[in-house]
Amino acid sequence: MQVSDSGRGTRALSWAGAAMLALAPFWAQAQPTTKTSAVTMPAPVQRVALPANVDAALQRAKIPREAVAFYVAEAEGRSNPRLAWREREGMNPASVMKLVTTYAALDLLGPAYVWRTPVYLGGPVDNGNLQGNLYLQGRGDPKLVMERLWLLLRRLQGMGVKTIAGDIILDRTAFALPAHDAAAFDGEPFRPYNVAPDALLLNYKSAVMTLVPDERAGVARVQWEPPLAGVRQQATVPLAPAGSDCGDWRTTLQGEWADPTRMGFSGQYPASCGDKAWSIAPADPQQFAARAVEGMWRELGGKLGGSVREGRVPAGLKPAFAAESPTLGEVVRDINKYSNNVMTQQVFLTLGLEQSGLGSLQTANEAVARWWSSRWAASELPVVDNGAGLSREARISAHALGRMLHTAWLSPVMPEFIASLPIAGVDGTLRRSRTQASAHLKTGTLRDSSALAGYVDSSSGKRYVLVALVNHANAAAARPAMEALVDWAARDSGPVTAAVQR
Repeated sequence: MQVSDSGRGTRALSWAGAAMLALAPFWAQAQPTTKTSAVTMPAPVQRVALPANVDAALQRAKIPREAVAFYVAEAEGRSNPRLAWREREGMNPASVMKLVTTYAALDLLGPAYVWRTPVYLGGPVDNGNLQGNLYLQGRGDPKLVMERLWLLLRRLQGMGVKTIAGDIILDRTAFALPAHDAAAFDGEPFRPYNVAPDALLLNYKSAVMTLVPDERAGVARVQWEPPLAGVRQQATVPLAPAGSDCGDWRTTLQGEWADPTRMGFSGQYPASCGDKAWSIAPADPQQFAARAVEGMWRELGGKLGGSVREGRVPAGLKPAFAAESPTLGEVVRDINKYSNNVMTQQVFLTLGLEQSGLGSLQTANEAVARWWSSRWAASELPVVDNGAGLSREARISAHALGRMLHTAWLSPVMPEFIASLPIAGVDGTLRRSRTQASAHLKTGTLRDSSALAGYVDSSSGKRYVLVALVNHANAAAARPAMEALVDWAARDSGPVTAAVQR
């Protein structure tokens, strides 16, 4: 299966069947920390014609009208839609499903919410020596990247700990997740978008190599981050013959990743590429956190008497300190601008953790379903699945997503939500957009699905909610039609003709 959003390496795995948990009829009403009220929508209108330029673009892409769903209406949601085409049909929204997860999180947790990773000392510190174990307890932080792990360990050393006599114990019990096969979705186990969520997610479970050509030495030097204990990481790679085109440099380089104790290459690197970075999800992802923590600790000059292993924090032990994440508002911006799937799943599971005490697919789906049912019609409850959108089971209608976007526009967290969306032609997954409109829109792409949803500013000063969903074998060719829809909405050209009330 093709990865979404132009293969930017920010996708996640779908767990088959988990979405059906969202169909349970008996959920209680959610109690959000940020109060919002659902928009009362007028009766939907079915348009029997599409804007001419949109229709023409669909024909060029060989996508039938029956494979698309469109919805365009003023952001306040108090007037009939300008366009409503198959808007009640459940469609696969690909990564546009992230809008549901991120708005739910902003509404329920608040934009100032932070994740804390507690650190526990299992004994006294005597002359730089921790006489016991060190415990790191994961609580779902989506952005515990290498730099923040470095700061965490440096803070530990600042408390006087230079040697750990016992073990470093990683507590990941905040999340309860099924076994994960990184190759199951599309046969690409080493792509970072296929990594699984984790209560102690370090550096997105990905190693980043930076290649720097040294033409005088005839090699490209490779810098690896983070350092991984027990893994041999190749320091240089031969340069390709002088004058070689950069082209598909990753294929030319031929990375070898299957051995969990070695990361290297069998090919050459073209000097014409200049400096390049390449992110890889190493083999044996379950051991990634242990290797990263030990590698970083030793690189900082720390000594370890035991090993790094999994376990639980002993009952009653008080944390020495806790590393604090960026705010949810910042995390949501990273998620939607760059469509980061594992971060989305961390947020999704956190909703379950906060409401039930355990982060799982079931508790997360139940939390989102309670939240949705308290605001909009239960009959339009989306099938959220893993919350990230790279899923064969995920479903939502253009009308349901449009209603959510109307409510978000009128909510107290509107500024943080809209600021998280890519700006057409400026940044994120829309930086190469050709539309001339001013718009904040989330993209989504799978092999047979393409989607676009968010807000469009018009020439008259109005703002519109726009949803475009395409489910068809030619969905990859749908982008011009969706951009034509954005331009049509921005021109304030009024509703399409030949409208009939459904």
